[in-house]
Amino acid sequence: MNDKTKKLKILIIRLSAIGDTVHTLPMVYELRKLYPNAQIDWIVENKAKQFVVNNPLIDNVYIVDKMSLKTFSLIKSVVEKIRETVYDIAIDTQQLFKSGVFLHMVRAKRKIMLSGAREFSFVFANEIIKAKHKLFDPNYHVINRNLEIVSYLEGKNYEENYKPVFILPDISNEVKYKVDNLLKNIDILRKTIVLSPFTTWQTKHLNNEFWAKVILRFKDLANIIITGTYNDLENLDNIFKLVDDKNIIANITNLCGKTSLMELAEVFNRSDVVVSLDSGSSQIAWATQKPYLISIFTSTSAKRTAPFGDNTKVFYPNINCYPCHQKICKHHNKNYEICKKSIYYNEIFKEIEKHINTHITI
Repeated sequence: MNDKTKKLKILIIRLSAIGDTVHTLPMVYELRKLYPNAQIDWIVENKAKQFVVNNPLIDNVYIVDKMSLKTFSLIKSVVEKIRETVYDIAIDTQQLFKSGVFLHMVRAKRKIMLSGAREFSFVFANEIIKAKHKLFDPNYHVINRNLEIVSYLEGKNYEENYKPVFILPDISNEVKYKVDNLLKNIDILRKTIVLSPFTTWQTKHLNNEFWAKVILRFKDLANIIITGTYNDLENLDNIFKLVDDKNIIANITNLCGKTSLMELAEVFNRSDVVVSLDSGSSQIAWATQKPYLISIFTSTSAKRTAPFGDNTKVFYPNINCYPCHQKICKHHNKNYEICKKSIYYNEIFKEIEKHINTHITI
């Protein structure tokens, strides 16, 4: 009986974050193709669990509370549950000390990770694959890096133009009902644009003036939805101040702080165009494979993490220090201002226009 016919037990260790969890899904899809009879389990943190729990690719999910990682006694029960199974293969795609500790504690014959691991996590593996590129190579997509693990197991190289397949959990009726209510005021005869203007890095943000201009240009042509968290409401208010029209603002659907991750995915399912920064929202929209996705990168490398494919468009600056991958500009924000200004915003407007089938003058 070969590996493809017997029921291998495979464990994925990818604790966080949202975007990285999405980036791991194509690897799991390929593992499922390679080993259709396998038991594939996953260890994940609370925040990213929604795309793993009830996912048809995954058999069992072990959920770790991020706060419990600081106290071993709090994760003891999870570890004991995981150790009930002896895995044939355990794969650590996160390559940090915290994920490496789980790799060390699980019972697995082969404990696999790629070379270039951080925080000495490589000491927990018994099988290290020599990666084709460095971990933070700005010109090599992390999805292709993850696929090197499947290539190693399968003995097959994936083509450079590989189109990733994302399998998400089915949207529940409860989620659909919630989104029905959130979007009850939109005009079903119009196309829908979703704006995701917020993220956690200062150097990933664009000037609020840009988002205000998008709203003002397309207010009469499409439904406009804005997504984010409760923490983004203050910044959203600053965008609305630039719009400076209560009637326009009243017609915008503000979902900041109102959606779970699966509800956000369903919002993207019902949209035509999504405009997002480099954020978890961008990766979720990509994984739904539904809207036309425009993603805007400033400090981080588009070639390493940006959505790609026929239904996507990426914008990034053409300056010497890009990508810096810094949360705060090292040049006292001087280069960051140049960075934001070097993006061709009129081209973004044209992309939006093209995909809502309108004809406005740019």
